[in-house]
Amino acid sequence: MFRNNAPAMTETVPGFMEGMDRQIEQAFCYQDTMSSGSVGMSDLSDEILLCILRHVPVCDLLTNVANVCQKLHTLCYDKMLLTNVRFSEEYRADDQLVRHTLKLLANHVQSLSLNSCYWLSASTLDKLARCRGVTHLDVTGCRLTSLCLSRLLSSLSLLRSLAFDVRSCFNSALLSSEAVDSLSRLTELRQTLFTPSYGVVPCCAQLRKLMLQFDIPDVTREGIGVCCQLMVGQSSVPHYEQLEEFTARLAPGEVNQTLLLLYLAVFSVHIPKHLRVFLVSIPGPNPAHWPAAPSLAQSLGRRGDLVALQLPRTWLDPLSLKRALEGNSPKHLSFSRCPALWPQVFQSLLGGGVRDAAQLVSLNLSGINHVPYSECRSVEDQLVAETMGQVAATCSNVKHLNLMHTHYHHECSPGLDGQTHLGASLGRFKHLRSLTLPACALSDGVNPNHTSVRSSTPSLLFQGLKKAPRVGLQNYRPDSEPSFAGDSISGLVLLTAGCHFLETFELIGPGFASALPRLEPCTRASVEPRGMCAWARGVGDVHLAALDALPRLHRLTLAGLPGVLKGTGLVQLTRKCRDLRVLSLANLGSLKTMNYTASLLETLTQCTQLQELRLEQPYLNANASFFEALSSCHRLQRLCLISRSGTFDSLATETFMERCCHVVMCHMFMGGTLAACRTLQKSLLDKFSAERSALSVVIYPLQHEDLPSVIRGISLTLLDRITLFQSHVAQPPHLSPM
Repeated sequence: MFRNNAPAMTETVPGFMEGMDRQIEQAFCYQDTMSSGSVGMSDLSDEILLCILRHVPVCDLLTNVANVCQKLHTLCYDKMLLTNVRFSEEYRADDQLVRHTLKLLANHVQSLSLNSCYWLSASTLDKLARCRGVTHLDVTGCRLTSLCLSRLLSSLSLLRSLAFDVRSCFNSALLSSEAVDSLSRLTELRQTLFTPSYGVVPCCAQLRKLMLQFDIPDVTREGIGVCCQLMVGQSSVPHYEQLEEFTARLAPGEVNQTLLLLYLAVFSVHIPKHLRVFLVSIPGPNPAHWPAAPSLAQSLGRRGDLVALQLPRTWLDPLSLKRALEGNSPKHLSFSRCPALWPQVFQSLLGGGVRDAAQLVSLNLSGINHVPYSECRSVEDQLVAETMGQVAATCSNVKHLNLMHTHYHHECSPGLDGQTHLGASLGRFKHLRSLTLPACALSDGVNPNHTSVRSSTPSLLFQGLKKAPRVGLQNYRPDSEPSFAGDSISGLVLLTAGCHFLETFELIGPGFASALPRLEPCTRASVEPRGMCAWARGVGDVHLAALDALPRLHRLTLAGLPGVLKGTGLVQLTRKCRDLRVLSLANLGSLKTMNYTASLLETLTQCTQLQELRLEQPYLNANASFFEALSSCHRLQRLCLISRSGTFDSLATETFMERCCHVVMCHMFMGGTLAACRTLQKSLLDKFSAERSALSVVIYPLQHEDLPSVIRGISLTLLDRITLFQSHVAQPPHLSPM
């Protein structure tokens, strides 16, 4: 549940690049003392030009920019630009262009990523074999056959890192002896599994990093149950001898959990002595038990060089966690939905159990104090502002923090005037780049005019015998003053004042669950009913408007906020945050009507830098006015609309696609008939596929019984990227969507 990062095999150290960016700024500042026409591209230093050129897609770099002049030709072939190359998200690059670029790259590239290039043909992937100097190759999401993989491995004798998909057609018996020999020298392997298999793990005897993603359905599209029968001995102990990092990210399903335990079977016999990263993410409230977890925790704590740790809630007890963290200085910790570990987590971080807490970069405490709504939630089950302030002081370098599925209820009663607000404590995380909060964390207190909501009997609400009074906010006006506790934003102001560098912000109400079915069983099992938290109901337009104090904001998620009345806060927010790239809005305001349409349209006209939009609302009307406003987002690449009773205008959709020529993903799960959806989908594909090789169009009725199988047919990259609603904030890079 965390935010998307570049895979380890393609990471670069940003220090040099940031220094070059500063030089660019300084260079252009000198224009104040020169005439406007006295400085040209040729007057800039090679270092500054290289820094500029690194932002140019590699296909354009070699086929266009390199032909401008001799100087640019020389710079375009500089090893700083061509050593590490990514084709990912170069959606305009068709097979012919990629093949031509690979020919030009062949003698230069060492690290090559085609991650998520799902549109490239197998014949194009075969051309990768000419890049014989490649040591790191990522073809995750590509249509790679076993024979094609064998040919690549046979040609790339220097390969040390590989990432690819294991699909139902994979057959390790088709790998040549030269391919197996190359695999034996791999030190890093990442597999995305769509079928029960060990993939190429049995061939990799020198692995130091093993990263797995399990995405196997329990039932096939034909309705046949998937069987997970593999020989445990096939994944032999010697192959894990050198292992330093093990990560696994699972989609829902028993088959995925069963296969994971088979991969981990050797850990019950022997735990690699150099292991320093162990990250396992299993969705749902009841992950399968793993008896070897306590032994693993003890082993991790013995060496003192633990880097990252995440285990499912049933795998660790407080004592095992204490042993694992004691004397270590981890960089990534995740305790998502582990309420039993709550006291021990803070004791280890604040009580000296961790050797150097300042080394911590990402911390996921999502659901750490989660108590099911049917139980009595007391003050002990809430976040404590003072404790989080201590965490901020001790873990002073945290950049990514996830507090989703927690609660914080600030009181504004006279006896608690001096109480520190959670926002003030979070504002002490001075290096924070991404943050996920529950909606109630922004509230300064419950509106005293609506205290009856807090005292209403829960059982009556659950049984539907009593309708809860609606708690709302006055329509936000920039010049208006807070009129009551629910309108006060003092805590939020303190947060935004302290977190100057925040780029990703997610605010999620406690009752939110997406309507898409893939993750529904595991999310709805632990979500409380919408509107049960009175503090969360008080968060509305005035709070959204206050987020305009985050000018660096690039990614914004707002979900499950019933207190949003007219959406005027969105308008104010986007007026100031002009560099917003990713926007996700879900279930704002009433679920019985779309009450912020006018503000949404005005908001879209201001999001000129937007690249991704995910919009989920039960009664969304995607009419001509909507698509006219959306056309202002001329850089938009990915669009996902989800609306149970929503409607769409086919002609307006086609006009929008014509205007926004960068859109390569259009996913719409709305109301309407299957015939209407299929007609529009076919029309868009027929009209735009020729000029957009990467185009993915899925238009389907949200409530159709075949939707789950349709979802499974979508590229996993697109699902993780925007279609499915999930948080990736504070996700260690090893577990980010691949």
